[in-house]
Amino acid sequence: MTTPHAPAATPGPALDIQGLRIRLPGTARPVLDGVDLTVGAGETVALVGESGSGKSLTSRSALRLLPPRATVEGSVRVAGRDVLTLDPAGLRAVRAGTAAMVFQDPRAAVNPLRRIGDFLTESVTLTGAMGRDAATARAAELLRAVGLDASVLRTYPGQVSGGMLQRVVIAAALMGDPALLLADEPTTALDVTSQAEVIALLAALRARFGTGLLFVTHDLDLAAAISDRVYVMYAGRIAETGPAEALFAGPRHPYTAALLASTPRMDGPRGRLAAIAGRPPDLRRELPGCAFAARCPLATEVCDQRAPRPAAAPGRPEHLAACHHSDRLEGSAVDAR
Repeated sequence: MTTPHAPAATPGPALDIQGLRIRLPGTARPVLDGVDLTVGAGETVALVGESGSGKSLTSRSALRLLPPRATVEGSVRVAGRDVLTLDPAGLRAVRAGTAAMVFQDPRAAVNPLRRIGDFLTESVTLTGAMGRDAATARAAELLRAVGLDASVLRTYPGQVSGGMLQRVVIAAALMGDPALLLADEPTTALDVTSQAEVIALLAALRARFGTGLLFVTHDLDLAAAISDRVYVMYAGRIAETGPAEALFAGPRHPYTAALLASTPRMDGPRGRLAAIAGRPPDLRRELPGCAFAARCPLATEVCDQRAPRPAAAPGRPEHLAACHHSDRLEGSAVDAR
């Protein structure tokens, strides 16, 4: 019997994105505009923001899953290798073993006509990383690691629940001992109970296998429950980043504070839930200033004219916010605390 094992140690972070800028035909500004993001080995990092903010595109860049005709600048290093410059063989190697992704809908990730055992073992057998017997043994061990019985190997996707199938997809992502696991809203298609189970499972697997985890979500409560650090993204830019506890307790960007204020809570005040007025900026329009300015109650003339640079909070060098007026946030109408 084989035993799942942690991936070999790699120098530097599991994921290191620097100055990532992606342009698409027909747009006036980049879809991703100078994104910097790191995920350390064995660290869980959450990437949060509204739909359309660029979260999924950022995570998929780690596998070079980019839109057709995209123009790309910057670097995306996975375990030290820049996937944007790799040749086809090198890219296949990264996708086969160094990094793996868990998508939103588990049923869209599997072939309903093939047994789950075939789905789990296919990638490592086709690449020659394992023989059939070794791959089957490892798949059975990983199924047990995610709380399922090895008998699931003989079943078809339609014979298991959505929560069970998401566990199968997570097991499949771990088959190649990845240094980096990308989870793109992996609980969206699940009920609340299954969501909690998957979050606890990802946290346990991260600790057991030492895998860096990038968790993409629009749910701030989920981000707070699982992450060590958080990046808040808006209109293709990083608005704020910092340790999860500090960022949620004292947001330094009006967008982060507004997201927190609009999150429903059982112990929150009664009445209408707060909402962020307006809409995200159109990709067909240039943004010389702050992307959030049109929706921000703190915006002034400088916000429309000049994009803010990330600045550290007083006494917290690891807590950065790209806001001209972050010093005015505490105690203001947009303070979520």
